[in-house]
Amino acid sequence: MPLFERQLPPELKALHQLAADLHWSWYHGGDALWEALDPEIWRHTRNPVGLLQFTSDQRLATLAKDPDFMALLSAQTQARHQYHQHPGWYRQTHHQTRPQSPLKGMAYFSMEFGLCDALPLYAGGLGILAGDYLKTASDLDLPLVGVGLLYQEGYFRQSLDKDGWQQETYLYNDPGSLPLQPLLGKDGAWLHISTHFLCREVRFRIWQAQVGRVTLYLLDSNDPRNQMADRGITSKLYGGGTELRLVQEIALGICGWRLVETLGLDIDVCHLNEGHAAFATLERIRSCRERLGLSFDEALWATRGGNLFTTHTPVEAGFDRYPVSLIRRYIGEYAAHLGISMEKLIRLGQAQDYNEEEPFNMAYLAMRTCARSNGVSQLHGAVSRGIFQPLFPRWPEREVPVGHVTNGVHVPTWDSPAADQLWTQVYGRERWRQDLALLNPAAFDQVGDGQLWQLTTQGRARLVDFTRERLARQYRHEFTPESCELPGPLPLDPNILTLGFARRFAEYKRPDLLLTDPPRLARLLSHHQQPVQLIIAGKAHPADNQGKRALQRWHHFIQQYQLQRQLVLVEDYDISLAQHLVQGVDLWLNTPRRPWEASGTSGMKVLVNGGLNLSSLDGWWAEAYDPAQGWALGDGEEHGPEDDAQDAEALYRLLEQEIIPCFYQRNEQGLPTQWLARIRASMARLTPEFSSNRMLRDYLTQYYLPAAQSQGERLADKAKLARELAQWEQQLREHWHEIHLGELTEQQNDAGRMIETQVYLGGLEPTLVTIEAVADPSGEHPAEVVKLQLDGALEGAINAHRYYAELNSERPLRDFTLRAVAAHLRVQVPGEMALVVWGERREFTQS
Repeated sequence: MPLFERQLPPELKALHQLAADLHWSWYHGGDALWEALDPEIWRHTRNPVGLLQFTSDQRLATLAKDPDFMALLSAQTQARHQYHQHPGWYRQTHHQTRPQSPLKGMAYFSMEFGLCDALPLYAGGLGILAGDYLKTASDLDLPLVGVGLLYQEGYFRQSLDKDGWQQETYLYNDPGSLPLQPLLGKDGAWLHISTHFLCREVRFRIWQAQVGRVTLYLLDSNDPRNQMADRGITSKLYGGGTELRLVQEIALGICGWRLVETLGLDIDVCHLNEGHAAFATLERIRSCRERLGLSFDEALWATRGGNLFTTHTPVEAGFDRYPVSLIRRYIGEYAAHLGISMEKLIRLGQAQDYNEEEPFNMAYLAMRTCARSNGVSQLHGAVSRGIFQPLFPRWPEREVPVGHVTNGVHVPTWDSPAADQLWTQVYGRERWRQDLALLNPAAFDQVGDGQLWQLTTQGRARLVDFTRERLARQYRHEFTPESCELPGPLPLDPNILTLGFARRFAEYKRPDLLLTDPPRLARLLSHHQQPVQLIIAGKAHPADNQGKRALQRWHHFIQQYQLQRQLVLVEDYDISLAQHLVQGVDLWLNTPRRPWEASGTSGMKVLVNGGLNLSSLDGWWAEAYDPAQGWALGDGEEHGPEDDAQDAEALYRLLEQEIIPCFYQRNEQGLPTQWLARIRASMARLTPEFSSNRMLRDYLTQYYLPAAQSQGERLADKAKLARELAQWEQQLREHWHEIHLGELTEQQNDAGRMIETQVYLGGLEPTLVTIEAVADPSGEHPAEVVKLQLDGALEGAINAHRYYAELNSERPLRDFTLRAVAAHLRVQVPGEMALVVWGERREFTQS
């Protein structure tokens, strides 16, 4: 039960159950129910728990006798029951039809979760993605749980002073007013997880949030039995210094996995959403080692196959890195529980050999303890292979084991009521909870231009109304306090082209690129025949003065050119503001410097609502862009800040010569037919492809199912395979230096081109080694890898063998180089075993 549960009339008891289930945050069929309690409180809080606490006894008693309200309550109770009881896509297509599927459960670890503003445990895109992930897992009925931290203060709330300088305010997260419940143990007491920091016990209370069919578990250090400093471990999201950040990550990882074990959850796959949670893999090793009597190396092999690491960072400097001295201070005693030396533990977080001066890198730890890793877009996967090259120094960059799953968004969270109605008309109510192959893009052809134009016009009008209301709340009249109304004519116009730019104000996102030529931008916004309006929102990190100055530049620009009607800067970018923006803008602007945007999801959110994108060819847009569906900025190559002026010129030119004329070119019915053609193509083709429905299915097929299969095989029969793999690794490392590769030769026969070589394996059996001929990309030729077959032993030599292969390639023999790599059908090579020996025909090159 909730920590603070309002006494309700017996007829209204079901309200508690509905309020505690965050399904209401994306199922808007229940909005009318909550609004009926108190429209004003609902509009300001969007939090059913707080709403119930603020509603008077008299009002509740009246509603209990109101047949209309009771009908709403009954309908929502039935809808929730049906949602939970009806088997979802996964149970229908995998669990029931494939009962032997190895996947039993996944634990998704994240430093932040952006589910809704009523539970503010997020700072930006990483958290919003994690929130969308849990909602989608619920819709698809996947056996997944989330693990995170409950912060006493979430990310800061933003305001701007009269000079446009960002001010930060941190609000207390009162658990009693949040959609949370304490997690009780079997003895009825509040469950807690304990660990030791610096020779003292620290306790974490456990809360749970119900996200539809998925449970999110949150650890909270604000236990009265802890020392004062320890109660502050979960004080603030991304607050404090390096030491607090490390302790938070220890809490998330070590205590988070300890919670999974304490609850007895049947988890195959441990999914790390960024390297913040990488300590979870160590705790999984420790638990497995003690439970099965394994060595550290055996337990690493036993668990690594079931771990997945998703990186969101496009530059190595963005990873969490800690001084070795700090790791020793907080993890020193933990190493003994792992059964290894402190030096061996530290090496897991360093590039190569132990180095006291090299920081401990959490992403490196994740790579070393997870058999599978991925970036969050096709481009980011390639970038990440370059970033993690130091961990695989003798492997070509293209073979560094980082794949990709492009991010997606939870469409029901971000679509407008009108868009939801339109999509229901075309594809039915279950469209985002079923097989996406059923969403035939051609079906969208039945939607007429008039219907599309009405959708976008209504969305724009709703956005204008919302923005005006938001501006009225944030307006402060510094010199005449008696006047609290917005001065002058109301800002914005519901009938003109509306651009949106909202995101974190970081330098690489170039949030003031449009301000490169202020007079030109002012003319563009003030054009009498083809007017444009721009809505801007975003936060700068509290320590990022450069980002704050970019915000201030926009404030000064508005004042200098008197553009209060055409351009508004809205404070405190949050989920509610984001929802209204993506539901109402005509064009979403995104201007990152390639390749610094790992994926980006804000532009994906406008797709379902009929918004179009103008973005740099970075992140998701690099693979989504089509001239029939939007516009692209840049040439798809990487450039430094010195080329920003060139991009700004291209941005102005696109707006002036293509985008604005396209919007205002109307037919005899007053419809912008070319603009609407792009909307139809964008909605039909891109919305399903960049939905979290597609994303989670990709994770399931590409990562979760193989990981669960690997985990089951390695733990079977008291971890027999894991023990064998540890011995296999030891044998390889002892004798790897004894491998010698002969010359690669070629001959032509009736079968075609044949290549062969002689290999001396020292103390290794041929079954432990794979011999390959490798050619790097060259001109129009892609990289090639040809596996050679064993052709018998060489006479007169010890453990020497002849290998051969048919070469089906037009490339000359000189392009190929021999190599030997480890061979095992149940091991990810090179992810779990990066040993390699190259022949002497060429120097190793990274390509």
